[in-house]
Amino acid sequence: MKKIYCFLLAIFAFASCAKEVSIPKNATPVKEEAGIYPDYRNITIPPNIAPLNFQVTAPGNNFVGVIQGQGAQLVAGGNEDGKLLLDSTEWRKLLTANKGRDLSVELYAERNDLWVSFPKYVIHVAEEPIDKYLSYRLIEPSYELYRQLGIYQRDLENFEQTPIYENNRTFEEKENHCINCHNYQAHNTKRMLFHVRAAHGGTMLIENGKIEKLNMKTDSTLASTVYPTWHPTRNWVVFSSNKTGQAFHMINKNKIEVVDYASDLVFYDADNNKLSNIFKTNDHFETFPCWAPDGKKLYYCDAYVPDFKGLPDSLAINRILERHDSVRYNIYSMTFDEQTRRFGPPQLEVNCTDMSLSASVPRVSPDGRYLLFTLGKYGQFHIWHKSSDQWIKDLKTGEIRPLTEANSPDVDSYHTWSSNGRWIVFSSRRMDGSYTRPFIAYFDKEGRAHKAFVLPQADPEENKLLLKSFNVPELTRTKVEVSAKEIRNAVYDDDHTKKVDYSPLGK
Repeated sequence: MKKIYCFLLAIFAFASCAKEVSIPKNATPVKEEAGIYPDYRNITIPPNIAPLNFQVTAPGNNFVGVIQGQGAQLVAGGNEDGKLLLDSTEWRKLLTANKGRDLSVELYAERNDLWVSFPKYVIHVAEEPIDKYLSYRLIEPSYELYRQLGIYQRDLENFEQTPIYENNRTFEEKENHCINCHNYQAHNTKRMLFHVRAAHGGTMLIENGKIEKLNMKTDSTLASTVYPTWHPTRNWVVFSSNKTGQAFHMINKNKIEVVDYASDLVFYDADNNKLSNIFKTNDHFETFPCWAPDGKKLYYCDAYVPDFKGLPDSLAINRILERHDSVRYNIYSMTFDEQTRRFGPPQLEVNCTDMSLSASVPRVSPDGRYLLFTLGKYGQFHIWHKSSDQWIKDLKTGEIRPLTEANSPDVDSYHTWSSNGRWIVFSSRRMDGSYTRPFIAYFDKEGRAHKAFVLPQADPEENKLLLKSFNVPELTRTKVEVSAKEIRNAVYDDDHTKKVDYSPLGK
């Protein structure tokens, strides 16, 4: 009976949305701009993005939206809640027919039985598509209790979201675990990994459907591994290995600090199950490694902290918490020889210290031309720093500048490139200051970002009502085909966790 009821509801909903809507005649033009949520005004969108359903927030009892392009038109209507839900078939036709062109949007509102029309605005349809899938973590702001936490993948051409892995629906002390750092090789899901922390801890490595659970701790390395970057062609992963502390502000616009009091870079050869130190230092904090797309260079962040040399952990964590707002990370690169598996000497790429700023998450565009990174006032956990913005370095000219058009006054951090280099997806708290949402920005051939827009949802109000943060967005061309159930079985199979071997680099 429940299935029949849901089926009838679906038919009713479709019929309600599918009814014919007429464009108001003799509407009176007004000068005021119609408020819309989310803000999809004057943006550039991919030709394969899901419908940009939105809500008109201007006063009115009924609303009509007309999206006009060359050779195609889409008309949508809504009642007093102002929601305009766009027909997906007509939307797809409209975008396909208008690649590289502008769409004109005109909105109408009925007020006291009379219709008014608002000034038109434009949506530009780019010629280049975005990768079909976006994966991200959905997490409650619990900080300690990893309840109802999961990694999901969204089909960007529609509204389908499927779980890659979920931990547990309710708090279970003995089973409680965190999941993070999902990563893929060259925008392809045939090779992927993510970490499990606390109960059932380990690194889950998936290759061509085969799942392995790895214990990445060794006596020769600093700690567990985080922040992975997969070599573009070989089965090698560089991680940072971090010792981390967490603290909360009592009075501060930034709510939380996550700090490293030790951090090294390590190299993992997945074919031979060998882990090696790249750096093993206690006066440099190396973190956030990133391969160049040709695999010949590695970028990373580094903070020089000479007063930490020789400090035991018990003193180091207190020291870093005392001076957390003065630690700044620069961006370095090292050349890499694939034959010898040796790295060259560090080269300074972005001197953030001289700018009184600090860097995190360097990512190189697929064509190797641009280095995208986040800058904040201090530290490296910029996902909670309201000062954080997206910046770019042109690796050809050396120019360094902020992506002003895509940034906001609130948190803009953790980002991913599309495989064609024309799109950036990043996490931002610009909507309410508390929850991160994925924002998409076009990055044109001249190296300029365009106005960012939030990931479209079937119900536009979901961006207000979902009390979870989206973070670590990653674009892929393909879908993760291994089922969440298969991954769950491997996570809980502690008896078959595979311990990595340590070997000096190049051996």
